Amino acid sequence: MLPKTITEFAHAKINLCLHVTGQRADGYHLLDSLVVFAGIGDGLRATPADGLNLRVTGPFAAGVPAGQDNLVLRAARLVAGDMGADLVLDKRLPPASGIGGGSADAAAAIRVLLRLQAMAGRMPGMTQAQADAVAALGADVPVCLASHPARMRGIGEKLDWLPPLPEVHVVLANPRIEVPTPAVFKALPQKKNSPLPEVLPSWIDAAALAGWLRDTRNDLEAPARIIAPVIGDVVSALEALPGALFARMSGSGATCFALFAKEAEAIAASETLAEDQPDWWVASGLIYPGRADMAQLIRATT
Repeated sequence: MLPKTITEFAHAKINLCLHVTGQRADGYHLLDSLVVFAGIGDGLRATPADGLNLRVTGPFAAGVPAGQDNLVLRAARLVAGDMGADLVLDKRLPPASGIGGGSADAAAAIRVLLRLQAMAGRMPGMTQAQADAVAALGADVPVCLASHPARMRGIGEKLDWLPPLPEVHVVLANPRIEVPTPAVFKALPQKKNSPLPEVLPSWIDAAALAGWLRDTRNDLEAPARIIAPVIGDVVSALEALPGALFARMSGSGATCFALFAKEAEAIAASETLAEDQPDWWVASGLIYPGRADMAQLIRATT
């Protein structure tokens, strides 16, 4: 007998570094990025039903279209088969904020439908056609499906899963503005930049990771600051927090992050920042170790 309701967590995606290394003839930009996932995100509940339906709740629900073209429903339809579900998305991540919220939600929908199939006694998995369709939903969807630390290259389709990271905690902050990704790429003056080192080190602790990141870049941060100068204020505020090891913008913005070695430091820092900047969205959490099972499942998409 199927359970009444199961839940999935849609982890915020953080680009610890993001090097833009070129642009294809079709306009897509080539990237080399170190991606991790946080214990901060949206929630997705699924109840077995006759069809696929979606309801959106939460503090950022107003920014999410709930129609049939919603990315969550599109993703669910790719793997559902004849399995139906009533889906409730608790939208806690700000939309269009550089932390992969929509892609993470789509990935959570795929995971929850596969779990329902497994609980119904079916063998969960994806055909090659389904895997290709998942990748076509967006460049970030495959890596969000695994929510596993990874190096992303190409347009996001080349994924190298990283070994477990040391304990690292993060504070995320967003000034509650949306920065359109196409506008940020358009403002990027140089499209062909150096990639990350071919071989990545093993970091023994959060301080070692932070130290290594200082020699990397987010090539989108400078153009994003031109569009939204407040991003500079957010990074500066994060850098000034006690215990902060490193701060930078994630993705195309406007969400920025700071890394911490200890949970207590990150929690105290987020409380301080939220008090100092009550109009900003602020959250803290652990960098998530990843889903090796899902990483194995989606190898066909890479």
